[in-house]
This record gives sequence, C-alpha cells and structure tokens, in this order.
Amino acid sequence: MTDIAKAAGVSKNTVSLALRGSPKVSAATRRRIEKAAKSLGYRPNPTVAHLMAELRQNRSQGYQSTLAIINAHEHKDATTRHPTVPSYVLGCQRRARQLGYRLDEFWMHDPDMSATRFASIFRARNIRGIVIVGLLKCNRLPTRLAPLWEEFPAVVTGVRTRDPALSYTCSDQHAVALEAFEKAIALGYRRPALVLDGVIDKLIEGRFSAGFLTGQSRFLPHKNRTQPFYEVAAAREDRALFHQWLAKNQPDVIFTLYHEVKRWLHELGLRVPQDIGLIQYEWRPDHDSWAGMDQRNDLVGEAAIDMLISMIHHHEAGVPKYPRATMIGCSWIDGSTVKHQPP
Repeated sequence: MTDIAKAAGVSKNTVSLALRGSPKVSAATRRRIEKAAKSLGYRPNPTVAHLMAELRQNRSQGYQSTLAIINAHEHKDATTRHPTVPSYVLGCQRRARQLGYRLDEFWMHDPDMSATRFASIFRARNIRGIVIVGLLKCNRLPTRLAPLWEEFPAVVTGVRTRDPALSYTCSDQHAVALEAFEKAIALGYRRPALVLDGVIDKLIEGRFSAGFLTGQSRFLPHKNRTQPFYEVAAAREDRALFHQWLAKNQPDVIFTLYHEVKRWLHELGLRVPQDIGLIQYEWRPDHDSWAGMDQRNDLVGEAAIDMLISMIHHHEAGVPKYPRATMIGCSWIDGSTVKHQPP
C-alpha cells in the first residue's frame, strides 16, 4: 500500500479508498492509483477484504453515493402508474436505501437528453452506475446512448438485452410457467391453455411459452394439448379472434397476464371458475382474488442494485464480454379463479 501511494503521489488512505471504489476519490485519481497498483503487481488479500467488508456492513449506513435509475418505458410516468414497473422501482429504492445509496430518476426518451447530456449530469452528481427499468416492448437500447454503457456500469431489470448485451436481473419466467402448469394439474385441470401477447413472449425470448410447452410434454397426452393464443392485441379490437380460438381448443383453465381475459369469458356467458379456471402468470395485489404466480418484481429490483454495486466495487464498466444474470423464483398465490379439489 505504501509503494502504491508513493508511485501515485497520494496518501495511503487515498489508495485504500480508491481500491475499494469509494466515491470520495475522483475518477482520474482512482485510475492513476489502479494503474500504479497494477504495475506493482498488487493483489488484494481476499480474507482481509472480506473482514473489512463485514466491519463496514456492521456500521450504521450513511449516504455513500448516487445511482441513476433510467425509465426506459415510452411513458414518463411508468415508474409510478404502470401496473408492473413500480414494483421494480420499489425494490431498487428499498435496497439502495439499505446500502446507503441515493437514486436519481431519469427518462430515457426525454427529447432534451442526449448521451453527452446524461453523462455530464452523471459526472456532476457523482453518479456511479445505472439501473434500467421499464423495457416492455423491445430488448434493445437506443444506439444514441451507447456511450453511457461504455462509461458507467449498467444493469437491466426484467429482460435480457441483446444490443447491447448488459448484465440483468429478472424473474425466472420459465419456472413461473412450468410451476403454474404443475399447480393446474394438481388442481385437476386437464386442458390448460396459454393466452399471451406475442410481443411479450418475444421480449422474454419465449420463456413463458417454453415453460408452458414443457408442462404439456411432461403431463398431457397429445389429445389434451392446446395451441397458445398470441393475438391478444388484435383480440382487444376484434374479440372474435379469441372466441374462435377458445371454441377450437376448449381449455378448462387459462394461463395469462391479463385481467381482461376474465371479462372476455364473461361476455361468452362462461363462469370463472365453475366453467373455466384462470391463473395469472404475474399475480398482483390489486388482483388479489385471482390465483397465480407471485413473481416478486420488487426482489428483481433489489437484485439489480446488489449486482450494480458489486460491479462498481470491482470497477466493471463498459459492455461486458460475458453478461451476468440473476433470476428470482416465484411462489403460488391461491385465489377464487380456480376450482379446488375436495380434501
């Protein structure tokens, strides 16, 4: 540590702060210290590093630094008014606060914000990293913002991005679909079906469909297998599309993300759950009468903050060669939209 301080022309305390990513050290000084440490062959002692981390964790958490949360949704107010995005935000805010970080919110589609403007604000506010929420229509980020991902550590919530491929956290959608299928079978259903917007299925790279189709192949004979319905957007304008699919497939329970499917069934005179069951892939408290899978998107947000802070501490900026992923499990929530087997 003394040799590094001498080579970099700073104090030992500054070296210590810089090597653990403290915001108290400027980026230029930190780079100089890291360069000196590398030239001297410095390697941190993992035992000592762990001990010091434990000591710091046991202290009362005060304000450490600032992180940016970028709303990538087309609507500026999605972080407070969208059905699902606020859950991610809540988890991010809660975990950041626990660890002594502040979150500053930005909107990706702000017409007044270029990559240069974003970066200038981030540097001025000493923002160390970025969490991206609200990607619900595509898994690609605007090319005009590419300089941001090169300069600042960034983590995406909810989906895996492809261009650029950043590290991400999300619910385990394949497990959501498969566990929901297993639960439906346990409840006595024998013709489960899937109603899902094709755009959403594409966004998550078919993981809901994959879980559903895996369930079919494991539990059902071919004669009981149904075809998924992906034309949700079109059916909102022309309900006949849904009616025709329902008549052809004759499911006894439907997996879906959409509360409106219950209304569509009622329009046909079908009772839930007496005539047909409904199971939500993304159970929400405002639909507390439904049965479904609780994806805990707030925990997805917490995991994003944990991943981002780890990247900051390890000085990992730029688009990673090997993006990391953290997936959060789900749990079944019972409800009145399914029939229950007698004990």
